[in-house]
Amino acid sequence: MRKIEDYDFLPGLNIYSLDSDGDGKSDFEEVEANSSALGPSYLDSAGFRKYCVSGMSSSNAVTEVSVAEAGRWGKDIRSDLHVAIEPRERGGLEIALESRVNPYYGESILRQARAVLEDLGVKHARVSMHDEGALPFVISARLEAAAKRAGLASDTKALPDKVPLPQPSTRDRLRRSRLYLPGSEPKYFVNSGLHFPDAIILDLEDSVHHAEKDAARILVRNALRALDFAGCERTVRINPLPLGLEDLREVIPQAPDLVLLPKAEKPEQLVEVDRAITELKTRHAVDRPIWILPILESALGIENAFAISTASPNIIGLTIGLEDYTADLGVVKTPEGRESLYARSRLVNAAKAAGLQASDSVFVDVADLEGLARWAEQSRALGYEGMGCIHPSQIRVVHQAFQPSPAEIEKALKIVAAFEDAQRRGLGVVSLGAKMIDPPVVERARQLVARAKQMAKA
Repeated sequence: MRKIEDYDFLPGLNIYSLDSDGDGKSDFEEVEANSSALGPSYLDSAGFRKYCVSGMSSSNAVTEVSVAEAGRWGKDIRSDLHVAIEPRERGGLEIALESRVNPYYGESILRQARAVLEDLGVKHARVSMHDEGALPFVISARLEAAAKRAGLASDTKALPDKVPLPQPSTRDRLRRSRLYLPGSEPKYFVNSGLHFPDAIILDLEDSVHHAEKDAARILVRNALRALDFAGCERTVRINPLPLGLEDLREVIPQAPDLVLLPKAEKPEQLVEVDRAITELKTRHAVDRPIWILPILESALGIENAFAISTASPNIIGLTIGLEDYTADLGVVKTPEGRESLYARSRLVNAAKAAGLQASDSVFVDVADLEGLARWAEQSRALGYEGMGCIHPSQIRVVHQAFQPSPAEIEKALKIVAAFEDAQRRGLGVVSLGAKMIDPPVVERARQLVARAKQMAKA
């Protein structure tokens, strides 16, 4: 086993990427177990990890070295890459890699890393990478995040190859289910479309720790650019303003289909978001619609529902966040939802008055699929057209709940047929069996038939 003194740069930066004696343990693990040279570490205010290292010279002095990091690695981590970068003034790039797929893809990963760092303008640094099965768009994102945290690439981007954009999303498209994906967890991105939600949400808000917002923003940008989500509506939940404006600057050039704005309380917030999106679309030549979906999560937001819904022509609906809403009210959220019935009903009424879709909150008990089915059926009865999902297992249940039953479809078809027959015969009164049918009933039947046809194509 090598000693700390055998390395000419920071142990812990790339020692854990090497296995000098071929015993299956990285040198870092052996040094950590057999030497006191690797001291404690901490994150400073600039995002650098500071290592206290002794035994690096004959005087045995303690030195402090700054290392910027991004990404994660470890036993339970998949599809990610941990990067540590130590800036230096000279010496070029030194890149070390540890990966279970090193014999197959190691050279390719190292070539990409060098190309990305050169694109970012990083010329002198020691770089250590722990690969946990990361795809190229993740590798680029993690290297860029670490380099920017090190202050080495503030104005440059490492954009992956771009896949063709799907067809633009339409205002009235089917939105029964929207699957939330934590924006800092690339393992959830790749196969999300295989579960066939109507929309995927790359989340930059609640699911991302505040210290990881910058890295998640880059990762989500790369995912929008590099991944095919199998026809799902490509949605990003940004952070509340003003932080959300930074999210928009990163993701709008990649033309997401829809932006969710959390904590929406006043129409002015939507005006600001709409203005920012419009300016960014013009600057980056994005010539397709990017819709907006406000999330109402407070008593004030609910009271301003209609004003919010009409703040921009690019708003396609309203949705509600019940965890924050009940917290704002200071009440306990129950499975029956009595405490939020007013808010959910008021939101539907405001959305319909504005000619928009209404989408319900998530159901947080992933294990209770029967409870989810009851909740979704109640949502549909209130006038909602869909809801959020936090696990793929919820998607099928939600779709079934919002699907008109065969009996409903049959009745609606009979109502429409009876009305059209009466129109052809010049009759002013329409009846089906013993019941009179007025125009609002016919219109509701037509909407149900149209929605059933739309779902059949999904």
